[in-house]
Amino acid sequence: MQWLRDMWTKEGPGIPKNAPKRTGLALFGQIFAREWWEMVKLNILFILTALLIIPLPAALAAAAFVCLAFVEDRNSYLLQDFVDALRRYFWRATLWGVLFGCVIGLGIYAIGTYASAARTSLWMAAPFTLALVASVFITIMACHFLVLMVMRDMPAKTLLRLAAIASIIRPLPVIAALLFVAALWLAHIAFYPVSVFMPAVLNFSLGMFAIVFAAHRAATMVLALSIAPKPASETEATDAKHI
Repeated sequence: MQWLRDMWTKEGPGIPKNAPKRTGLALFGQIFAREWWEMVKLNILFILTALLIIPLPAALAAAAFVCLAFVEDRNSYLLQDFVDALRRYFWRATLWGVLFGCVIGLGIYAIGTYASAARTSLWMAAPFTLALVASVFITIMACHFLVLMVMRDMPAKTLLRLAAIASIIRPLPVIAALLFVAALWLAHIAFYPVSVFMPAVLNFSLGMFAIVFAAHRAATMVLALSIAPKPASETEATDAKHI
């Protein structure tokens, strides 16, 4: 039974030291080629956990934590990392998952309502556009919030602020990732029943990897800004206040 234990607990493959550094889609493809089997196992873990419904937000956070290790090329022990992240982020992920889910759900409802009204009245085009933009922005912000949450332990207020900043400075990569996730599920529907095993094998983990990969650079940028040293004049003014 050694092979079965090693399948879930052994260290994942790394990158050769002399390999040229890739970026963008080339890097995405390189990581996927290296970690695809780990993603299959991660997909199975996610499904088994999410079947209980209540741990669904925590399962998303745990999957994001594992995918972050793939993106940053860190040693990953799949089962241990997933279970540890599931415990660590359970309550925070559940609370914020419900909140973001409700807000996004209300946004989708508003979009549908105003879209129907806009067919008969052009005045409804303005609130429809506003609801659409707000819903897309909150969805992008939720993705950045999730990635930031598994990258650093910070107060919720700080996470929200940094997620909003990241969503403003680099929204397009996450939009592309969300479209990629939508394309995965459209492919599953379009090629059914040939694609019947896509969700069970790869859809969830590959979709989460795409979101983490897309949000990682913006998250790194805002985290660097948040810990950047203050200018000397600002530091002196702060010290003077304390005195």
